[in-house]
Amino acid sequence: MANSDGKNTRTFSSQVVDGMERAPSRAMLHAVGFTAEDFKKPQIGIASTWSMVTPCNMHINTLADNAAQGVDNAGGKAVIFNTITISDGISMGTEGMKYSLVSREVIADSIETVTGCQGFDGVVAIGGCDKNMPGCMIALSRLNRPAIFVYGGTILPGCHKDKKLDVVSVFEAVGARANDKIDDAELAAIESKAIPGAGSCGGMYTANTMASAIEALGMSLPNSSAQAAVSDDKRVDCERAGAAVLNLLEKDIKPSDIMTKKAFENAITVVIALGGSTNAVLHLLAMANASHVDLSLDDFTRIGENVPMLADLKPSGRYQMAELIEIGGIQPLMKILLDTGLLHGDCLTVTGKTLAENLADVTPYPDQQDMIRPLDNPIKKDSHLAILYGNLAEQGAVAKITGKEGLVFSGKAKVFDAEEQALHSILNGDIVKGDVIVIRYEGPKGGPGMREMLSPTSAIMGKGLGKDVALITDGRFSGGTHGFVVGHITPEAQVGGTLALVENGDKVTIDADNKILTLHVDDAEIAARKSKWQQPAPRYTRGVLAKYAKLVNSASQGAVTDN
Repeated sequence: MANSDGKNTRTFSSQVVDGMERAPSRAMLHAVGFTAEDFKKPQIGIASTWSMVTPCNMHINTLADNAAQGVDNAGGKAVIFNTITISDGISMGTEGMKYSLVSREVIADSIETVTGCQGFDGVVAIGGCDKNMPGCMIALSRLNRPAIFVYGGTILPGCHKDKKLDVVSVFEAVGARANDKIDDAELAAIESKAIPGAGSCGGMYTANTMASAIEALGMSLPNSSAQAAVSDDKRVDCERAGAAVLNLLEKDIKPSDIMTKKAFENAITVVIALGGSTNAVLHLLAMANASHVDLSLDDFTRIGENVPMLADLKPSGRYQMAELIEIGGIQPLMKILLDTGLLHGDCLTVTGKTLAENLADVTPYPDQQDMIRPLDNPIKKDSHLAILYGNLAEQGAVAKITGKEGLVFSGKAKVFDAEEQALHSILNGDIVKGDVIVIRYEGPKGGPGMREMLSPTSAIMGKGLGKDVALITDGRFSGGTHGFVVGHITPEAQVGGTLALVENGDKVTIDADNKILTLHVDDAEIAARKSKWQQPAPRYTRGVLAKYAKLVNSASQGAVTDN
């Protein structure tokens, strides 16, 4: 099959199924439902992250069927295959959470492996939970075949006593229970009502952040990021994606044509305007690496100087993604940013049109809404994602500072070599006003796996200490984290970064205004401590985590294993 220019649209599948010598391959495919006519069609792999491991992905098998139907109706032959998912929300605060970031690499490797082996001509990848999305995108970049990403969609909010709930509500309720602000019955009620069904966590946490970033990047159809998981809109989105990938194949548009430096700048701009997760820094760096795009931490600073935070969304704000959907999703926001020159309108997208063309007829937000603030009255005039340097972060660190916490914090260090130790001290009341909690040896190599610190940060909030203590780590944070927090500190403790040398009682300052993270210990003392420091033995010596620790690079470079 050739496109209108006479180019073969079956570049890869023809190698697998064409000709007399490929009869055994065709025989195998007859058994899974291929007809003789199907062998003449472009084959489109549908990468499904379906699993009953988590509500984020429990519905994606149905969405994969919808996408496959769209492919088949448009003249292609869809083939559904699965990859893994894990649940951050379930594993959070446990040893198992070390596999979370690792799963991003496993997902990327598995999609690349299946697509490369089977000879699919294009790909539709459907992701739900946090690591699915960048994992899918890394794979699509490596393969560089016509492809579209589809977001599985957001969950609807739970409700208790007329208050909307999500999974972060439960984490914070644990802290409230530890502080005797609520009783066991109240905690059980919140626990049972917070997650009402399928879909990804409901605030502007990592899943919704990355879905929005990928739409801004141009790799999802317009409005794909702002649809409920179980809805007619999401079903249609999947069907349209199935058809759209055939259009990309016809026009020979590949991810490398879409995922350019300017497209990544658009993604960063939208993440900032939405007040998105710190994980977006890590994942966009990794996706850019896979795309051979030169993106660095300093690009986030450069772009962030001119882009305001406009969205009053959880975790630091009032609203959930389901409520943003009701007023139009992120498309009107992108139109505002485009019209004020903050987005590159000439970037190509998976529609085959430019971003500006996609946004041309977008309806503005309703006049009475207060979810997305006007440009002249932002929540914060510049980015909430502050890239900090200093003697504690010579290669950079990432802070999430909305301004509600203040912009500068100084305090005395309380040092922990693992997340569990810190959480125990917080819940026991050992952490007091003015403390800077230091959690180290949780980086990509040291953890290994760079766990998210949602349990300790939520416990801090539940204890009512959100404005009174800070937390710094070479680990990372859930998109649900808020408060005075700094993560992704590099070099990490495991490789001898200054974080490994901090002692209890040392003064630490987080200065988001000047973007500096400082340990107030003189250079001579730091050097003396360094001379006595010995690298801890690896926590794992066999298996996935050991392999990851050996291969992974710095968080400041995206914590990728494909160096």
